[in-house]
Amino acid sequence: MKKLLIYLKDYKKETVLAPLFKLLEASFELFVPLVMAAIIDNGIANGDRGYIGRMCLVLIALGIIGLTCSITAQYFAAKAAVGFAAQMKHALFAHIQSLSFTEMDTVGTSTLITRMTSDANQVQNGVNMVLRLFLRSPFIVFGAMIMAFTIDVKSALVFVAAIPLLSLVVFGIMIITTPMYRKVQGGLDAVMGITRENLTGVRVLRAFNKEESEIRRFEDTNNTLAQMQKAVGKL
Repeated sequence: MKKLLIYLKDYKKETVLAPLFKLLEASFELFVPLVMAAIIDNGIANGDRGYIGRMCLVLIALGIIGLTCSITAQYFAAKAAVGFAAQMKHALFAHIQSLSFTEMDTVGTSTLITRMTSDANQVQNGVNMVLRLFLRSPFIVFGAMIMAFTIDVKSALVFVAAIPLLSLVVFGIMIITTPMYRKVQGGLDAVMGITRENLTGVRVLRAFNKEESEIRRFEDTNNTLAQMQKAVGKL
């Protein structure tokens, strides 16, 4: 992880601003239930249409400000993630160029291609999601619990009981899916390897009339990969 973080050094501002604006968006979202409670308790209960109208304008304002913060956070997160991925790909390509022929044969060309394309994009998406959701999600969860205590203590106890259970479920899914994703990456390497072999050896395949067998081989490997991806996706 430390080796990857060095590629964010040129995007320190974006790395700070993206979570900050996400926290602002989450803060405005947490005020919505309080405004709704005020509308019900003070506006609807007393039949005060003027108060209801003013509070509705407050809700609209909260929504607009929250949307603006969300778009701004997405901009900074995307900028940091794309820049991070670009620098990482440059470093990875330079490292691949420094490998000996023996090392390249050991690792495999298809694996190196996967690392440069699919894996790099996965890391980029991961950085983007971390900048947008790493702080926002726990802030929303615990903020909602605190706001619930300000409205009704008994109802808030449901949050107190649910949060640990949800945390266990999330971490359990992560533990289960991590080795499954590794198998998916292995399957992707296999598909890339078969594709490369067929492209580079297309004349040999045609000369020995091996097109049908290679098609079946590719379909079997691709179907296995698709099944693994579906199994992981269901979790």
